[in-house]
Amino acid sequence: MFIRNAALAAAAIAAFATLASAQGVYDLSPQQPGRPRTQPNPAAIAAIAGDARLVEPGVLTVATNASTPPLATYATDSATLVGADPDVAQLIADSLGLRLKLIPTPWADWPLGVASRKYDAAISNIGVTEQRKEKFDFSSYRAGLHGFFVKADSKVGKIAEPKDAAGLRIVLGGGTNQERILLEWSKQNVAAGLKPIELITFDDEANRLLA
Repeated sequence: MFIRNAALAAAAIAAFATLASAQGVYDLSPQQPGRPRTQPNPAAIAAIAGDARLVEPGVLTVATNASTPPLATYATDSATLVGADPDVAQLIADSLGLRLKLIPTPWADWPLGVASRKYDAAISNIGVTEQRKEKFDFSSYRAGLHGFFVKADSKVGKIAEPKDAAGLRIVLGGGTNQERILLEWSKQNVAAGLKPIELITFDDEANRLLA
């Protein structure tokens, strides 16, 4: 998760305790009756009082990718955003005493959108990198772990280091930290006389899974 303002990032921490305690069946209804909510947090509100410049007064505008369930997807009305990321965004807005506005955004578009003040924050499975930290503030609510999955009948047994991926076709999101890592792996393979990795990028999770 990326938050444009350090004070907003701090306000996010309390929201996760509430979210972690919420359990139940995945709800795709637009009403979201079981969505976790919380009360305004005076300390969080005070932390942003003289620092935050919101895109819209009284509103927390959050970009999220709507193609990655259960993190975020559309409800049965094909309009309302639901999932873990919208839940987190709602809790942050609640804690700051703000109304939430969720904006469905292709993953690759969040950096420019936040930098240009189109969004206050982006909550979309964003990995923390040193380069990104030069421009943006991040929450620290979870570890950023990467992995691979293959079809059940795949001959690929494991991918633990660059040579394991040599010559493979790997589908992933464009502009992601995973793409950066695999491009570097591919360079290492070529330098070692191995086949490069063929990367196929899609912005939409459904297309990635179909591929």
